[in-house]
Amino acid sequence: MTDAILTRAQAGDGEAFRELVGPYRGELLAHCYRTLGSFHDAEDVLQEALLAAWRGIGQFDGRSLRAWLYRITTNRCLNYLRGESRRPRPAGLPGHDAVRTGRVRSDDPWWLEPIPDLLLDEVTPGPEARYDARESIALSFVAGLQHLPPQQRAALVLRDVLGFPAAEAAEILDTTAAAVNSALIRARAGLRPGRDLHDVPRSFRGRARAL
Repeated sequence: MTDAILTRAQAGDGEAFRELVGPYRGELLAHCYRTLGSFHDAEDVLQEALLAAWRGIGQFDGRSLRAWLYRITTNRCLNYLRGESRRPRPAGLPGHDAVRTGRVRSDDPWWLEPIPDLLLDEVTPGPEARYDARESIALSFVAGLQHLPPQQRAALVLRDVLGFPAAEAAEILDTTAAAVNSALIRARAGLRPGRDLHDVPRSFRGRARAL
């Protein structure tokens, strides 16, 4: 990011804004997908987040564009999850194809869907990510995340998947580092019970509980 591009974006230059956020779009889409479990929902929420970012770019303080975008996107995801009643399971909905093929277990949320293979390269995570890109968006791992409360889910993804420090994750979630660490401990414990070991990305297996 250059100061000139940021200045142009803050002056209302749409092309400059797209140049600013373009490098982060794929990882933000993956972030929405991990949090929501539905690729279509992820696309919709990311569009809302980018629109909010465009409207708020004038207030961006210039420190960390990536963290700023993750704050907006994470909050949009959490707002969506608070209104999950908008996607009740349709009556008589048949089992998900992934359940029938054994890719997802029958107790997983019905809205789960894999990322289209053609888009896998687009949603590779940022340079600080700790998980292998494909493992961190594997359907079985995303399914496990859906059983966590939204705040725990967000804390685990921000800290363990994306590598944000506790203080930065706290700023993104508008809370304290202590609250983030507490949610992370509960999330790590809650992710494992009832899940097969092979469902968990290799980088997560056997991780120390140290924060």
